[in-house]
Amino acid sequence: MKHFIFILFLNVFLMLPAQELPPIEKFTASDYGGDNQNWMISQSADNYIYAANNKGLLEYNGSSWVAYPSPNNTILRAVKVIGDRIYSGCYEDFGYWVKDEKGLLNYTSLIPKLKEANISDDQIWNILDLGEWVLFQSGHALHFFNKEAETFKIITSQQIIYKVFNINNHIYYHVANEGIYLIKDGQPKLIISDAVVLEDRVINMFFVDDLLTILTRNSGFFQVKNNQLEPWEITANERLKRLNIFNSIKLEDNSFVIGTISNGIVKISNAGEFEYVINQKLGLSNNTVLALFEDANHNVWAGLDNGINCINITSPIQTFIDYEGVLGTVYSTIIYKDLLYVGTNQGLFYRSLKSTDETFRFVKGTAGQVWSLYNHNNESLICGHHLGTFSVDGNQIEKISSDLGAWNFKKIPNHDNLLLQGNYDGLYVLELKNKTWTVRNKIENFKNSSRFFEINNANQIMVNHEYKGVFVLNMNSDFTQTIDVVDVSELTIGNSSSLESYQGDILYTSKNGIFNYNEAEHKFVKNSVLTDLIASKNFTSGKMVVDQTGKLWLFFKNNISYITNDNLTNKPQITDIAIPSTLRKGVLGFENIQHIEGEKYILGTVNGYLTLDLANIEADTSHSIHFNTIMKKNIDGSSIHLSLTESGSFEHEKGIVSFGFSVPEYNKFLDVSYSYKIEGLSDKWSDWSHSSSVQFENISFGDYTLEVKGKVGNQLTENTIVYHFEVNRPWYISNLAILVYVLILIGIAFLVNKVYKFYYERILKHEHIKSERALIQIKNEKLNQDIEGKNRELVISTMSIIKKNELLNKIKKELKKNRNNKDIESAVNLIDTNLNNNKDWKFFKEAFNNADKDFMDKIKAAHPDLTPNDLKFCAYLRLNLSSKEMAPLLNISIKSVETKRYRLRKRLQLNHDDSLVNYILKF
Repeated sequence: MKHFIFILFLNVFLMLPAQELPPIEKFTASDYGGDNQNWMISQSADNYIYAANNKGLLEYNGSSWVAYPSPNNTILRAVKVIGDRIYSGCYEDFGYWVKDEKGLLNYTSLIPKLKEANISDDQIWNILDLGEWVLFQSGHALHFFNKEAETFKIITSQQIIYKVFNINNHIYYHVANEGIYLIKDGQPKLIISDAVVLEDRVINMFFVDDLLTILTRNSGFFQVKNNQLEPWEITANERLKRLNIFNSIKLEDNSFVIGTISNGIVKISNAGEFEYVINQKLGLSNNTVLALFEDANHNVWAGLDNGINCINITSPIQTFIDYEGVLGTVYSTIIYKDLLYVGTNQGLFYRSLKSTDETFRFVKGTAGQVWSLYNHNNESLICGHHLGTFSVDGNQIEKISSDLGAWNFKKIPNHDNLLLQGNYDGLYVLELKNKTWTVRNKIENFKNSSRFFEINNANQIMVNHEYKGVFVLNMNSDFTQTIDVVDVSELTIGNSSSLESYQGDILYTSKNGIFNYNEAEHKFVKNSVLTDLIASKNFTSGKMVVDQTGKLWLFFKNNISYITNDNLTNKPQITDIAIPSTLRKGVLGFENIQHIEGEKYILGTVNGYLTLDLANIEADTSHSIHFNTIMKKNIDGSSIHLSLTESGSFEHEKGIVSFGFSVPEYNKFLDVSYSYKIEGLSDKWSDWSHSSSVQFENISFGDYTLEVKGKVGNQLTENTIVYHFEVNRPWYISNLAILVYVLILIGIAFLVNKVYKFYYERILKHEHIKSERALIQIKNEKLNQDIEGKNRELVISTMSIIKKNELLNKIKKELKKNRNNKDIESAVNLIDTNLNNNKDWKFFKEAFNNADKDFMDKIKAAHPDLTPNDLKFCAYLRLNLSSKEMAPLLNISIKSVETKRYRLRKRLQLNHDDSLVNYILKF
């Protein structure tokens, strides 16, 4: 029993579902900021997506989600974009949302316009566009709203209305226990009441080949023929009967997508053939599908019981993702005898190439790392494995070699039965004998790991070792040993470099370009033509692959590219396929691509593979970029939304201004990036970035223009969005502030002028005073000189009088000696008369007054009782004459002079210690 269970488990493990499915972009509740359940999806003219969510209305612009709460905090179950309005319905309310100039949605309820009618205790489940009318379906009524007149027409039902349908502008609706009605001439008419529609629920209705076709929840498809319902005879119907269908849509290509309660999504062709299932095991976020919608680019949006998924139904890329981890990372794929073989890090798997839903089967004995697969002339398949080399036939293997690490295989020129094998420890030669491959020999004298190698017709083997460089091995004729090994010095050692034969040349590719081996010069030279083709690419890997159609594939950061020759010019040309490395998820340096058929290729990834149909890749598609929000974040943490259409005006250094923009593109494998520039700040475009927002702070004042462009894959958006704004001058250099500064400067200039004027007036006045003083000084000096001259004259006059009187006194003394002589007596009398002559005094007095004008008046004013003799004596004292000098002038003795001094002191009332002369000099 245990052995049986083990065998059963092993068989299940060895079988892996192999459906190749469209890419799926997943959004969780945390991504869109709402609840898990999503009931209806619609799209606007600018390709924005809107979803009715348990918590309200969701808006997706291709980059970010915005959630708007339900108008009355109930579950929003219906949404439909009609023109510039987004109509929605919930419990006991319905209306529309309109986007304002700030890019925000504002809600208007239509319930007040119902007037006496109401939808008490009922939900809005569906909304249809009927041109002039909008139809809101509740559980028991159809509310027709006229957009122009803003009036309602209502059709009610006692039974539950399951669903309403617009088929070629005719309104059908299914009523429980009654059947299907058609509204004709404004009135409902029951047209189908078969048991099918009474016992089952109609999910959708279509016209197929001019026949009214209905899809039921549990009974499959039916068509109306001769007013009777008959099962639609298609192969998918039996499988549909086993499903619990919740909704469906008919795509533009007339195929069907069906959403189920617990089995995910079913895709059926327009001929009614079952194509594939997408469920939770195969990548869908949830198995319960509540809503389906086909957008303008033919993507199918699924509103799920837990999340929202976007399925790229028409994508040229299909995915096989190993969600269970059985397959592993794909390192090699190959087509052999109508089987697709996949070599991974977990072994070798295969399935039929023709059957897309057949499971992968494990080839027993190959567990472990598969490095390569080689198809030899469609006669044998060889597997290069970590554990050695194997020959593969169907699900059977036969070991060729136990030498570890078989990297790759190449044909040896002119030896159809020989293969060169690169291994961890060098090179081996395999030989085909009697339809069996064996190891003939190991090549002597070379032991380097040989993952990349090529052979030319000159018996030379080029080996590229990523860490040691490129070597040229000159071989002997039977490839048993090397004659010599030449280290290629002209090539730099580089990671992610490789060798490949292409159109008769051996190419070496690294981050420095593409080189080809020149046999005449025995060296590698840069191939300028091919190098120029890849010069603008972002190099990540030098791995090259040449497929069966002759295309040379290369792998870059943002693209996978292939080189072919132009049919007219025969010149190499490159074609880029915009699948960035972050999305294709290959192993760096181990990228692999395999031609399947026609233009279809398979590309290995870390968790499965991608299939790529080159015929369905659209070369030129148009995309538009839009502003979503312009927001100002203030310093206090608050934020305000600004108009998207009007120019902005911002205060200097008063917060952060952020701009949100997006390209509404929903293809999972199309990478969207953005670039911007601000005229007035820089004329240079920014580097391409995935960030769909940009913010600025601390921009200096001035006028600016923000320009943003987008790039989807390699295609630029058809428009560039522009926003003009200005940053106002800070308050301290505003116009008012400048006016104040000018007034202040004028005031300062005025004050400075006043100060300088006052200062210079003072200087001038000071100089004037100084000049006047100098003039006065000069006058005083002149006056003093005059006084000194007068004084000298006075002194000279006084001294003359003194000399004269001294002489007269001497003569008098001599004459007195002979008094008896009468003549002598008269002479003595004459002398006395002369000595007492007042003319001398008058002359002296006049001279004294000229020299010292005010003295006499001052001393007489101070001492009015002074006699003339006292005044004369004071004048002599002012001249600082001694008693001896004054005696002759007074014609008295020296003793009498002293007596006069004493008497004058008393009249002047001087103290004993006071100097008489000093007192006189004070006047």
